[in-house]
Amino acid sequence: MFTGLIETVGTIAETVAIPRGRRLRVHAPALLDDLRRGDSVAVDGICLTVTACTADGFVVDVVAATLERTTAGEWAVGRRVNLERALTLQRRLGGHLVQGHVDGVGQARAVVPDGDALWLDVEIPAQVARVTVPQGSIALNGVSLTVQRLRDTWVRVALVPHTRRVTNLGVLKPGDRVNVEADIVGKYVARLLEPYTTRDPGSVPGY
Repeated sequence: MFTGLIETVGTIAETVAIPRGRRLRVHAPALLDDLRRGDSVAVDGICLTVTACTADGFVVDVVAATLERTTAGEWAVGRRVNLERALTLQRRLGGHLVQGHVDGVGQARAVVPDGDALWLDVEIPAQVARVTVPQGSIALNGVSLTVQRLRDTWVRVALVPHTRRVTNLGVLKPGDRVNVEADIVGKYVARLLEPYTTRDPGSVPGY
């Protein structure tokens, strides 16, 4: 579990094909003080397990299903990725509960300057839009953001100077793809209501 508050931005240092996946070496010296083999790290919003620690970062394996469902299949050496270690009970929950289970890939549609901030419009998967609400939360590349506007299958979020400085969202341009995770609360509510919203007229819940 994560908070969506990015700790540092790392760099893909190496990518190697393995059976049914890829092995990535990530340059992330800022995380070395408290990182162990077996730890979970959100890499651009994808929860991955550290398989080895290196002198300047760590190694993770990405399975084929994750490569297909996220932007990880597009990552090349030199790509900058948002990084966050798993939440501990001693840390403040400053963002929102982020699982690191990406629901789909969105696409930046517009980046609009507004003073020191930017408005970012993103086309999101329909299944994510269905459980998203205005003023609710959404994670883009692992970053916890507030939904400022929701229309059909696109959302608008604000990128304040701090977010632009400490994440990779500040360099997004129209057409760029991002990992999207819906708020876990919305997903559970939708699941709980499913028997009542999809059942045949006259049927009894639970039968």
